[in-house]
Amino acid sequence: MTLTDPLDAHGPLGAQDPLGAAAPAPPAAPTGSPTPVFIALKLALLRNGLRQSAGRRAAYVASIVVTLLIAALQLLGLVLLRGTDHADALVTLLTAVLALGWAVMPLFFPGGDETLDPTRLVMLPLRPRSLITALLVSSLIGIGPLFTLTLVTGSAIAVAHGAAAAVAGAVAVVLTVLVCVALARAVATANSRLLTSRKGRDLALLSGLFVAIGAQFVNLGAQKLGDGDGLAVLEPAAKVLRWVPPAAAVDAVQGVSDGAYGVAAAQFALTAGALALLLWWWTGSLTHLMTTPDASTLQAAAPRERRGSGAADTPDASGPFARLLPAGRTGTVLLRTLRYAVRDPKTKSAWVTSVGIGLLLPVITAVQGNGSVYTACWASGLFGTQMYNQFGQDTSAFWMVAQTISSRRDAYLELRGRALALLLVAVPYVTLAVLGSGYFLKNWPAVPEALGLALALLGSMLATGAMTSALTPYSIPQDSGYKNVVPAQAGIAWISIFGGMAAGAVLCAPVLGLTVWLHLSGAHGWLWVVLPLGAVYGAVIAETGLRMAAPRVAARLPEILAAVSKG
Repeated sequence: MTLTDPLDAHGPLGAQDPLGAAAPAPPAAPTGSPTPVFIALKLALLRNGLRQSAGRRAAYVASIVVTLLIAALQLLGLVLLRGTDHADALVTLLTAVLALGWAVMPLFFPGGDETLDPTRLVMLPLRPRSLITALLVSSLIGIGPLFTLTLVTGSAIAVAHGAAAAVAGAVAVVLTVLVCVALARAVATANSRLLTSRKGRDLALLSGLFVAIGAQFVNLGAQKLGDGDGLAVLEPAAKVLRWVPPAAAVDAVQGVSDGAYGVAAAQFALTAGALALLLWWWTGSLTHLMTTPDASTLQAAAPRERRGSGAADTPDASGPFARLLPAGRTGTVLLRTLRYAVRDPKTKSAWVTSVGIGLLLPVITAVQGNGSVYTACWASGLFGTQMYNQFGQDTSAFWMVAQTISSRRDAYLELRGRALALLLVAVPYVTLAVLGSGYFLKNWPAVPEALGLALALLGSMLATGAMTSALTPYSIPQDSGYKNVVPAQAGIAWISIFGGMAAGAVLCAPVLGLTVWLHLSGAHGWLWVVLPLGAVYGAVIAETGLRMAAPRVAARLPEILAAVSKG
């Protein structure tokens, strides 16, 4: 089946006859709406996804079951809230959060649904208006829309009282689902070229950081709800969000139940206007995308002078920063590792996520009222894991590095350069985390001992990371933005990460034992010595780990190369 539609009001350009005269264009064949075809295509995509490997089929079915179970439980919980005080505040906030999720989903998960990529449709002879309708209707098919429909239906039931409110609830459900889907489509279309670029992939890989931060805020919100005030704490936020579409439509159901028909009508009108505005934005973005050429349809721009001179895009090894690095292989490896952290999406994601969560955890625990300066040690533990699987992070490009390792000395310098690159960021980062914890908790006397423990743990993690990189390397697949290990090596990855972390905690035990002994013996005036002793101990244990791992790297180089090249 093919999709056809007139390209303009006058039909296609006429063909030339052999004598050069323009032949009259044949009349365009009448065509129907492309919506049924797009619905069939969406169902075919879902069906073909189930026809792939048994593992993917099982994972897909399991995700559907879990999603439907969560949706059913949420529906039941919202129905049970019917008649509860401040239930309208809860459903208004839930709808706003749901709409926010639809807005950011295309940015963080551009590969989750291939139909979100409008660049696949630019060659179809379709008008934007008919294409918008077909895409909007086909977008209503899937787990996401079904989950949204269930949640919004439960929200409407929770606040609908009376026949008029029931009718208003049905209208609110339809408007809310359409606004959410149109919002996701409009955002995806407006950012389609960004999402298919390297910057877009970087943004998607950083989604783990935002998910982790969001989970902590949800945790704080749940604790606030359990403090005794219940749903009343949501009223201030609900008073603002009740005028933000599509939450306004759900709040309008409560207005109809209370007899405030004028306010409810205004909220419905606001939501309908927002839907119209989203469709207008979506249409404009789609028209621009389908009529504006990009790099795939235009010749590359004239090369810049710096390209002709052979200069790199980034400062070379003779730059001012490079001159501050150690000479020889150590400085070269250090600079290469830092460049990987900036350029490689997965390495960048791992570094940023570790830094963000490590700084966030002390703040969250302080806000919860059960914080401790020692929670800053999470910063050392999370960032120290970046030393694990060092050669796997290079993927198949590690063979170039392997060609330069011919002795234990070469392996040691390679490991030392990588460790120094991490320390260049980790030491000030860990120090900032400890000082921040001391500031939030107003416990400055405990900062020296906490910093000493954190530095000792960091050195222990570097030592165990070097050993696990040599003994249990594994491959990191590059064809997926969300997989960090190939399926056949999942067991090796678990052993490497958790075994190394357990060993790092054991190696840090002497400094921890000293700190505990000073506290129990009442020698609080000597706790400051934990800082210099922890720093020295961390440096010594890290150096010992590097020297122990170096001969193993040199001896197992072929096995390491084979293990990290499987992705």
